[in-house]
Formats: sequence, C-alpha cells, structure tokens
Amino acid sequence: MYEQFVNLLVDELQIDKDEITMEAELSNDLGINSIELADLVMLCEDRFGIEINDDDIRGFTTVGDVVKYLESLN
Repeated sequence: MYEQFVNLLVDELQIDKDEITMEAELSNDLGINSIELADLVMLCEDRFGIEINDDDIRGFTTVGDVVKYLESLN
C-alpha cells in the first residue's frame, strides 16, 4: 500500500519521490495544501475503491497516517 500511495503522490501531485517517507508530514514536509488534500482523498477513493470519512481526514498528518488508514480498509 505504501508504494501505491507514493506513486499516487508522485504521479498526481508531482511530489519528489525522495521527499516521501512514512514520517513525512503532508503539509509541512510535502507542501500539500487543503485543496490538494481534498484532491488526494478523491484520488485515493477512486484508485482504491474506498470511501474516506470526512472526520477521518483530520487524522491525516503524515504519509504513514494515510498508509495505515488505507491498509485498515483493505
């Protein structure tokens, strides 16, 4: 799941793969703003065939947070 999410960040948001780690913060380290986060949620929903609850998005601080969340749904 980690590699799939990294590929999504690289392909869709043009984030440098070398900057992405499990500990990287979406906003502070990767520069993802609120609009890009909303896009990222929709991309994840489409790519992984899931629905992400709006309340759960507040817990997405790091790449690891998102990966763990995605893994919990599969």
